[in-house]
Amino acid sequence: MKTSEIREQTVDELKDKVTSLRKELFDLKIQKATFKLENVAEIRKKRKLIAKIKTVISEKNHPGHNEGSSGVHTDSSASE
Repeated sequence: MKTSEIREQTVDELKDKVTSLRKELFDLKIQKATFKLENVAEIRKKRKLIAKIKTVISEKNHPGHNEGSSGVHTDSSASE
């Protein structure tokens, strides 16, 4: 799922998606523990997707919070 697709969804849709992904992740971990998981990379993919969605949720809840936060403050009057 691309970030642009994630950004198009509402916060409620994204929260539902995170819940379902966490269930899927749990199931994958159980499969891994019982040696039934063929592709262990799926666990990492699910974790990263959950993190990506949670980041977008955070951005939607706090718009403009991360913009311009490079930590460098320029003051044009200080150079005079």
